[in-house]
Amino acid sequence: SCIVGAVAIVLFSSCNVTPARADIQETASYYSVKSCLREGTSGIMANGEKLDDNEDTCASWDYAFGTMLRVTNIKNNKVVYVIVKDRGPAKRLYRKGRVIDLSVNAFKQIASLKYSNLVIVSWILFIQQKAAGRR
Repeated sequence: SCIVGAVAIVLFSSCNVTPARADIQETASYYSVKSCLREGTSGIMANGEKLDDNEDTCASWDYAFGTMLRVTNIKNNKVVYVIVKDRGPAKRLYRKGRVIDLSVNAFKQIASLKYSNLVIVSWILFIQQKAAGRR
């Protein structure tokens, strides 16, 4: 059986921000270089960088690259700050409610890896926008 914890996500950005708010219950998990290779991907993130299990990064379809998220485990109040550098989770998991995949190091800072999925509540404080005129 799977043990489920709880996490809250808070979004921060340093420039080009627009205030927003959403209170949505969702799920998060973690991914690793090993899991990427097992699934047949190269371990290269969508932003072109190589995934590093020791960095505090995450994959999300909902946030722009470079967006910083404050992720808090509600059960133990542990916090980690991550930067969106990849796209994910897998579309089939995203459709089921998983909204973010944390790097191994980031996940381990707020929960044991035995908790492969965490229920999260998202409080979006700021949304980073793309600068005008850039692609």
